[in-house]
Amino acid sequence: MKGTAYGVGVGPGDPELMTLKAVRLIRENRVIAVPGTVAEETAAYRIAVQAVPELAEKELLPIQMPMIRDRQRMQDEHRKGAEALKARLDQGENVVFLTLGDPTVYCTFSYLQHLLEADGYRVELVSGVPSFCAAAARLGQSLAEWDEPLHILPAAHKTGDLLELEGNYVLMKSASRMKEVKALLKASGRRVSAVMNCGMENEAVYRSADEIPDDAGYFSLVIAKEQRPVPVP
Repeated sequence: MKGTAYGVGVGPGDPELMTLKAVRLIRENRVIAVPGTVAEETAAYRIAVQAVPELAEKELLPIQMPMIRDRQRMQDEHRKGAEALKARLDQGENVVFLTLGDPTVYCTFSYLQHLLEADGYRVELVSGVPSFCAAAARLGQSLAEWDEPLHILPAAHKTGDLLELEGNYVLMKSASRMKEVKALLKASGRRVSAVMNCGMENEAVYRSADEIPDDAGYFSLVIAKEQRPVPVP
């Protein structure tokens, strides 16, 4: 029998936010895949090994998932990654693929999932704490209340119409365009806050668009909320 591929969310950075199910699957399975070239240097591994020290004794399978705009090269790398997983699955091994946050939100494992399922392999997803939920909690604020819409967008892939809809926004993947994104945020009149490296040792919290550095790191998440009166019950 072929094994099952598990896409397992390890949360945003704090190992205490990992789910019991994620911990159990890591402990119960021998082959652990991570997105990156050197497994031990990946963010997902560094988070998970703090919660599951025995992860260091597992067979680690690094899968290259490059952050590039060359779609052909990206697809080629995804196919290589899927083939590496298939080789273990064909041997009857389960493979636990560790991914930051939640495997259903802008997750690189989704590309591998589509390829595996197209070839008849079984894939299961294990939810983790999404980065925007953890960041909102760190900031001590809600993402949406009463009838407020909430929009979750990959800012690096959007243009000037980024904030055209009514409601609150979560802007992911903002770092490469942070200066432009900040200008749009200021013009929108929304209340802006952000967390960089949420739950990690080098976490930074920003309470306004002006505080966010133009060179903010890749793991930067921005929350922009409309200025609305507090609803009365």
